[in-house]
Amino acid sequence: MPRTATPPRPAERTVEPAAPSIEETWRDYQRRPTEKLRNRLVEHYTPLVQYLAGRVHVRLPDQVDVDDLASAGTFGLLDAIRSFNPDMGNKFQTYAAPRIRGAILDSLRSQDWVPRLVRTRSAKVRKATARLEMKHGRPPTEQEIADELGLSFDDYLKMHKDGHAVGMGSIDRPTFDADGGKEMCELDVLEETSHTNPFTAAQRKDLKRLITEGLSRAERLIVVLYYYEQMTMREIGLSLDLSESRVSQMHASILDRMRAGLSHRQEQLHYELE
Repeated sequence: MPRTATPPRPAERTVEPAAPSIEETWRDYQRRPTEKLRNRLVEHYTPLVQYLAGRVHVRLPDQVDVDDLASAGTFGLLDAIRSFNPDMGNKFQTYAAPRIRGAILDSLRSQDWVPRLVRTRSAKVRKATARLEMKHGRPPTEQEIADELGLSFDDYLKMHKDGHAVGMGSIDRPTFDADGGKEMCELDVLEETSHTNPFTAAQRKDLKRLITEGLSRAERLIVVLYYYEQMTMREIGLSLDLSESRVSQMHASILDRMRAGLSHRQEQLHYELE
């Protein structure tokens, strides 16, 4: 008789142990604080950090990265986990939120190059301006703002100037080209000024040679010092041991001779300047 094939046994299903609840994790961490338990708590409360970072980010410029705020807030979360005592009867979220937000604000202050006093004065001016606009129904004058703050007009101008410090931004911040939608940054369109254009330098050299051709050494120095070094007649006279009036006379004579010479060389000059 043919042998009947034995049907395969069903695969045994492994049951994953249930993850411990957050309450159990807290109890284990209080008994024996280990890095593994701490990381489990950090992972559980990370959404709280991201929520608070987003709330702070709403009032900040776009160039501030919300992920950087969340990274700073994680340090506040770690500090809250280390110091939290469940026996006090408080919820951890209530206890940790001020510490997370404080860590984010501390990070922002450490990166802020504008002094805190300047920020405070600027806020006072804004609040006084808002009060006067509500009172009069129009933008207030600077004198009215000064009176509202109890300051003299000069002191108000100084406070206003201090409160409008020069802003800083990143030239690497990505933007989009309005024509093609291509991503680019301000650095891509900045003119390179650290190096001299060799063609422009050669043009200046040829033009200087053309202008000073046929002049004596003293006359060439007067042209170079006056037009290229931006020195005054008096400074040139001191350099050449000549009086200011004598330098002025030589300068006028040089111009007359140059006009007469250049009038016969207009075609060459036009070529040099192109």
